[in-house]
Amino acid sequence: MVYGNSIVEDLRYRFREGDMVTKLIFLNVGIFFFINILKLGFFLFQNNTTYSLILHNLSLPASLQAIVKQPWAIFSYMFVHEGFFHIIFNMLWLYWFGEIFVLYLGDKKILPLYLLGGICGALFYVASFNLIPVFKTNVGSAVLIGASASVLAIVFGAVALNPNHQVRIILLGDVRIKYIALFTLLIDIISIPRGNAGGYIAHLGGAFCGWLFIRALRNGIDISQPITKVAEVVSAPFEERERVKILQQERIKNLREHAIKPSRATSEILTEQERLDSILDQISRSGYDSLSDADKKFLFEYSNK
Repeated sequence: MVYGNSIVEDLRYRFREGDMVTKLIFLNVGIFFFINILKLGFFLFQNNTTYSLILHNLSLPASLQAIVKQPWAIFSYMFVHEGFFHIIFNMLWLYWFGEIFVLYLGDKKILPLYLLGGICGALFYVASFNLIPVFKTNVGSAVLIGASASVLAIVFGAVALNPNHQVRIILLGDVRIKYIALFTLLIDIISIPRGNAGGYIAHLGGAFCGWLFIRALRNGIDISQPITKVAEVVSAPFEERERVKILQQERIKNLREHAIKPSRATSEILTEQERLDSILDQISRSGYDSLSDADKKFLFEYSNK
């Protein structure tokens, strides 16, 4: 396993090579730190209003009129956390149950189910605030953030795949995941009157989505197909860039391996070697397109010797 020379390169490598569970955790944690660094900066410069506006635009509003004005919030809210314990618990559950889900169904369905769970949680949340009388008084000010609905979709997806899968819990020993999920669901239901009702209702939406997803899949219906197709279209340019980058790195490696030719004079070899190293370093830093026409011509002629 090869790591980068810096923390940033190391994290980029882990993100690029990790499975989808790892990528989702990295993305959520990265946004968490970005949000909180913004919060610190605006706090130091006494501009909390701007920070609140940014956070509000990333959050999912309960009001239908507000959603029309910021439709991206249906997706953005499920990647945004502000509280430390909020993200810690969500990411731990995502890691534990995501690995179980991948064990039985593979890696490709994690992202679609994560997004579907978040969307379903959003629908439950918005519907409850617009239809249930006790919540209607707060519909204009209520907003939702966090990956809980998405994570609960993966939790209940894993449970639907194999409810008797066992995990070891300190002090309790081996416990079947169906009991963990049932306990979580009951806690969410009885917590609705105690505050953060919208969040708990969104949890129920995510849980329902996870169960429905596996139930439909067993009947030959993949409800994630639309999201999968969109994700493939969006990711295609990035995958192509990564493929080109790998090919470029292989070409650089081959050029370095064949850079010195014993049949040439030593002084001439050193001169060309220095220029070649300089060109290859520039490609590594800025890409092939950053080369001058003269350097491109030199590289072409050298590679064909």
